[in-house]
Amino acid sequence: MTLTVGGSFALPPLALYIHIPWCVKKCPYCDFNSHAAGPTLPEQEYVDALLADLDGELAQVHGRPLTSIFFGGGTPSLFSAVALGRLLDGVERRIAFAVDIEITLEANPGTFEQAKFRAYRQLGINRLSIGVQSFQAEKLKALGRIHDGDEAIRAADMARAAGFDNFNLDLMHGLPEQTLDDALSDLRIAIAQAPTHLSWYQLTMEPNTVFWNQPPTVPEDDILWDIQEAGQALLAAQGYAQYEVSAYAQPGKAARHNLNYWTFGDFIGIGAGAHGKLSQPNGQIARNWKTRLPKDYLDPAKRFSAGERILTPDELPFEFLMNTLRLSDGVPAELFSARTGLPLASLDSARRSAEARGLLHSDPARLCATPEGQLFLNDLLQHFLP
Repeated sequence: MTLTVGGSFALPPLALYIHIPWCVKKCPYCDFNSHAAGPTLPEQEYVDALLADLDGELAQVHGRPLTSIFFGGGTPSLFSAVALGRLLDGVERRIAFAVDIEITLEANPGTFEQAKFRAYRQLGINRLSIGVQSFQAEKLKALGRIHDGDEAIRAADMARAAGFDNFNLDLMHGLPEQTLDDALSDLRIAIAQAPTHLSWYQLTMEPNTVFWNQPPTVPEDDILWDIQEAGQALLAAQGYAQYEVSAYAQPGKAARHNLNYWTFGDFIGIGAGAHGKLSQPNGQIARNWKTRLPKDYLDPAKRFSAGERILTPDELPFEFLMNTLRLSDGVPAELFSARTGLPLASLDSARRSAEARGLLHSDPARLCATPEGQLFLNDLLQHFLP
């Protein structure tokens, strides 16, 4: 869906990202904007701030309904259903919801109970993303997780019992001291919970994390490769199609909110440290970001906005392809012009170069990485740098 405003640039679909920055504890691998929660959470004050933040973004809506909402963190399931209900009511009073809107809430095993899940479902939240990471005690301990494998399994059971027929399990591989058998065992247990979607990705050492400064011993490259190949084969055999670098879904259950990111759609970001990407009817595209620290975000004397950057025409090809080439099937070539306002011919030289190296399919109608291009995505994207 696109929306043409004033007969000029066709605006892309619009989504909303809501950042809840608190966790029970900070994990050593996590580089997200998350902070250990105190004995009480400032739910009312934070919801007030989120709605005020959203008020400042309403001029960017241009009549578009929200196609999806994603509560990320942090651990959004630490917030009560009462607080999230007030927030969703406030959002809907400001921006129309699409009839088939997807509303996802991230949750961690051990941070909820079934009654809370039911209350979330009654609010209209219709998709959960449960952060499992592993089902094995020693791996969970190494990752600093506070749940155990049995709690993770119960979380999936609770989700179904509460009425969620669409949920994701978040799982990592390449964990400290992990073997191929360990990784496949985790995958088999996850598949047995019958999630509609699996996010399965390799642990990486990110700057400004404990693991960056004190890296654990992770599997050698050849073991990582074996895990990747065997895991992808297992997921495919069980009916989970890989549609993005680390995303696997049953038919019709791809994450619509994430697909909006990967097809260069627009999204408003509210909350401490949230990022947004917004287009204007004149074709101008900007990325913006919000005040990072919760205490500053909640301070009425400070501004929600921490910065904005207008993307130049030279930057747009890389920005567009950095997202779309993550998709296993790529995107129709015509989407480039629809999302950027630039002629498709502006990619010709870089496309030929990437095709010659076997990183991009030679298909005039699609922009799609080859299997090698997906493996070496950074190398592929280098061809499109300004």
